[in-house]
Amino acid sequence: MEVREAQHRIEELRTQLEAATRAYYVDSVPIMSDYDFDMLLKELEALEKAFPQFDAPDSPTHKVGSDLSGSYKNRTGTALFAYSKKPRQIEQANGFEQHPHRYPMLSLGNTYDISEIEAFAQRASKGIGNAFTYSCELKFDGTAICLTYRHGKLFRALTRGDGTIGDDVTRNVKRIKNIPQELHRPLGFIPTASRPEPWPEEFEIRGEIYMPYAAFDKLNSQRIHDEDQPFANPRNAASGSLKLIDPKEVAERGLECTLYHMLGEQLPFETHKEALTAAATWGLPVSDKARICKTIGEIEEFIDHWDTERKFLPFATDGIVIKVNELAYQKALGFTAKAPRWAVAYKFKAEQALTRLLSIDYQVGRTGAVTPVANLEPVQLAGTVVKRASLHNSEQMALLDIRIGDMVYVEKGGEIIPKITGVELSQRPSDARLPHFPDCCPDCGTPLVKDEDEAKSFCPNINGCPTQIKSRLVHFLSRKAMNVIAGDATIEQLYNLNLVDTPDEFYTLTKEQLLGLDGWKERSAERFLKSLDESRKTTGFDKVLYALGIRHIGEQTAKAIAKQFKDIDSLAAASREALLEVEDIGEVIADSIIAWFADDRNKDMISRLKAAGLQFELEDKEEMTTDLLAGKTIVISGNFSISREQMKELILMNGGKNSGSVSKKTTFLLAGEKPGPEKLKKVEALGIPIVSEQEFMEMIKSPEPVPAAQPEASGAPEKPEPKEGEQLSLF
Repeated sequence: MEVREAQHRIEELRTQLEAATRAYYVDSVPIMSDYDFDMLLKELEALEKAFPQFDAPDSPTHKVGSDLSGSYKNRTGTALFAYSKKPRQIEQANGFEQHPHRYPMLSLGNTYDISEIEAFAQRASKGIGNAFTYSCELKFDGTAICLTYRHGKLFRALTRGDGTIGDDVTRNVKRIKNIPQELHRPLGFIPTASRPEPWPEEFEIRGEIYMPYAAFDKLNSQRIHDEDQPFANPRNAASGSLKLIDPKEVAERGLECTLYHMLGEQLPFETHKEALTAAATWGLPVSDKARICKTIGEIEEFIDHWDTERKFLPFATDGIVIKVNELAYQKALGFTAKAPRWAVAYKFKAEQALTRLLSIDYQVGRTGAVTPVANLEPVQLAGTVVKRASLHNSEQMALLDIRIGDMVYVEKGGEIIPKITGVELSQRPSDARLPHFPDCCPDCGTPLVKDEDEAKSFCPNINGCPTQIKSRLVHFLSRKAMNVIAGDATIEQLYNLNLVDTPDEFYTLTKEQLLGLDGWKERSAERFLKSLDESRKTTGFDKVLYALGIRHIGEQTAKAIAKQFKDIDSLAAASREALLEVEDIGEVIADSIIAWFADDRNKDMISRLKAAGLQFELEDKEEMTTDLLAGKTIVISGNFSISREQMKELILMNGGKNSGSVSKKTTFLLAGEKPGPEKLKKVEALGIPIVSEQEFMEMIKSPEPVPAAQPEASGAPEKPEPKEGEQLSLF
């Protein structure tokens, strides 16, 4: 490779790795797999070694990935958030104080090749020169945590941060059930004057906070029900949950912790194993899956065992950590700038399962989109038994060249229904059958249609297809629409008994009708009817409009339409040209609105909903309360002390306009905790100001001008230098 080509590739790799690091550690939304990241990092290491003139101290090969949302800098060195220093802590806009780690938390060297484990063992043996043992442990796939105990009580909990400084998440960690706030004495311990307690006066213990599969599936199911983006995997869910502002929400997430490394001054242990055994007797959560190995053969046996058995664990693991067990030898081997020489991680390849495709069902959604879902021979994957998987659309099926009877590879990502990622053609049976994507709706039999610019096929029988009707009824009552207390089973029951066919019929239901249905008691009937009654009184015009389920009309567009036309009659009478004057409306949305109101059945339904008392005009109290944000287009990103819906409402109430994407028309980015990296990158490129939640709240109290630009940070906090002989740690 030529010098110029190498320099270009090095810069390209650094940019990719830094973006992936921020997405993984700060945003909890990975943009590439662990394997792909590690391969790019290895390529960068090799290039920097071959062309040392391009090596740099801030390269991803020399630093730990940071989870500090307030300390990230881009490649130009411009800070996205500024620090304000204090003697013992650093305040951060996201609500978490930051403190320095007493012992830096470094990272681990990763490998997917068993020969590199053998090379690690040879280097360790050469550096030590004496007989020693290895501690082999599961590598938990969660987010790193450092706990400090003083006098037997939990004093502080810090995230890894950038390795030298971490976010203080003590309040949230205290809501994790298996982390003790106070240690307990083991049976048989006898206090003495020199040792009044079994534990040191102060020590640190590090580990991983993770989300078990059961809690992860429950959380994602709820997020999908609430129309929120599901988490990609348990690791991201754990990381995101640990940084929630409200500790009560953390308590509901089902997080757990496993601790695996103790640090402190003059610890009374000779080996890593002894330290963890003692910690377990004090009530600290320590893994019972670790094993002490003496040879490389025993290490490989341990790796092979867990590469299979991990599939049956109730939590995610992504590898095995191998450590030198003797603490004196750990100290002798020392550290590189980024990782210890006495430990290494063997990473498992991404977990997938191979199973047989038995059949394919074709499901109809609310908008009429038809989605193929594969029925599989049951197979264990990521802690659960998988029986079904998504195939997305007919184009994806053709791309996979899939057949009924094929052996297929299945992965479980952020979706509740796993996805098929490939076909094992070498095992294709002779009687494998080519699936036929239906030409007609599998529910009502109407011929399907497919737009040239869309991958999905649709059933056009909007008012006659039972599945579409029931899905629209579910949408009408959903939390972000009419917010009525009712589940899918309730709508199914009411529809099947011909009690409800259109949304207006919910408001004609009587208590006597409900009590005549299977499973309904007086309390449940009263609760449902009360919720319906509240919905007609408290739901504003914009949400009622969203609840109608007009295709392409989301929450934001419904707000813009309500503000522009004020009432449903004005909207129904609007011309295509008038609709296109609304900034959020394009030709596709305008045509969809016109087609919806052209249907007499929809007009009749609106009349009945009006008679039921629903709000179809913008009330005075719904108008903007100030014009402080008039003419300003605002993009919000991240988490705030209030919900994103409430934040958007504040913008509208003060005359501003919400936008989902950054453009030259954007006035400023309203950034909460963990804003999206792509939005941050784009506003920086366009020179658009970034406004914090606190600054925004001040802005809508009085007509203060919007900041002209985001100030640069005075620099990252100074890294504490270890004292001579002081212990360092990666964990």
